[in-house]
Amino acid sequence: MNTMTQFKMRTLPLLIAPLLIALGGLTSPLAHATPVCGVVTETLAVGHYPNGSLDLLCTANLPAWLLKTIVQGDSDVYVTRHTFQPGNHTGWHSHPGPSLITVITGTLTVYEASDRTCTPKIYTAGQSFTDLGCGDVHLVRNEGNVVAQDVAVQIIPAGAQRRIDVTPAPSNCPLISCPF
Repeated sequence: MNTMTQFKMRTLPLLIAPLLIALGGLTSPLAHATPVCGVVTETLAVGHYPNGSLDLLCTANLPAWLLKTIVQGDSDVYVTRHTFQPGNHTGWHSHPGPSLITVITGTLTVYEASDRTCTPKIYTAGQSFTDLGCGDVHLVRNEGNVVAQDVAVQIIPAGAQRRIDVTPAPSNCPLISCPF
């Protein structure tokens, strides 16, 4: 073996190793992530509210009803619609602020990581539920056989990412894979 061949054989692994490490760094989060599975999200509206403008107090002269919202800092409010074909799900995720969700067609099943038994909660068209956000990890799935949709209103810190993917999936919840 000549000297040039020996040099190439010794240096080739040294040149390839950093490339493999870089590629591994790019692909390993994908292998452990719980990405969205087919859910289509449409942003219907986005509003920006300066500090203090979401400080709301309302009793509406009704003794059994009180609304109290105090937000410190600028906020963005999103109105979104999510369409779930049968089997589609959101993947495990959280939001930096609260969401108010109403199912408008079909049925959605919600899994909450904070529930020790991860017991699914089922919501049908016309029913609503809340998501506190702020680290509350959940997954929403269409386990029915017809298309399901919801509309959500989210309040988040101005400029923040609306959705925070969570990895790995919670160990107390069932493994939920993508059907395709």
